[in-house]
Amino acid sequence: MRKYLFIYKTTLMENLQYIVNIFLSFITFVLIIFIFLNLWQYIYSDSSNLIEGYSMTQMIWYVILTEIMWFGNRNGLLTNQISSDIKSGSIAYGLNKPYNYLYYTIAKHFGDVTIKLFLYLFVGILMGLLFAGKLSSFQFQYLPFIAITFILGLFVNALIRIIISISSFWIEDAKPIHWMYDKLILVIGTLFPVEMFPIWLQPVIKCSPIFVITYGPAKLIIDFSMEMFLQVVFAQIVYIVIAVTILTLLYQRGVKRLNVNGG
Repeated sequence: MRKYLFIYKTTLMENLQYIVNIFLSFITFVLIIFIFLNLWQYIYSDSSNLIEGYSMTQMIWYVILTEIMWFGNRNGLLTNQISSDIKSGSIAYGLNKPYNYLYYTIAKHFGDVTIKLFLYLFVGILMGLLFAGKLSSFQFQYLPFIAITFILGLFVNALIRIIISISSFWIEDAKPIHWMYDKLILVIGTLFPVEMFPIWLQPVIKCSPIFVITYGPAKLIIDFSMEMFLQVVFAQIVYIVIAVTILTLLYQRGVKRLNVNGG
């Protein structure tokens, strides 16, 4: 465990040297938030109205929070580097290192996104306070519970992305699958709460990664309940167990396939 913690710390320190580059990526983030701020302000002609149980302030904060989760957790290491290593055969060098390739990748990923997440969180909260005002339903006493779901959600997202990339052992290019996954999270998981979709579609969305990665943690921030917290955490644990099982099987078979082919 110490070696992976060291990898995390080393990557974190490296990223501190490139904070200016991180700030450049805020342009798209700010534009999307600004567009949806104006959209929801237009839809809520009367700010006192409720749409599917959401006030205008809650709806704006929901979009900001989910966009923070999506933008702050994007990392080319999981979407490009793993696939590239597999296709080029350079993953064989990683297998001979005194660490597990998957654990190394996860530690490096979180080292890459930690600073980015905090910066996006700072900018997002600032924009929320300026354009939507204080979220009156939020209470600091629930912050530890919310943090648990937020961290578990990040972990679920990382595992799913690694599974997609590991599929490069069998398919030529995993990028189209990553593209579809990104669009699923972005369009359905960040721009609108689950309650805004047709009733017949809501159970499907709640069984998808959207519920544990974006919707669940954001919903707890704007309208916390212990029942909802337990539902989200349970679903996240189930996703982690399933994802780890699938990832382990795929990785073992992929490595075996590599060895058989002389990699």
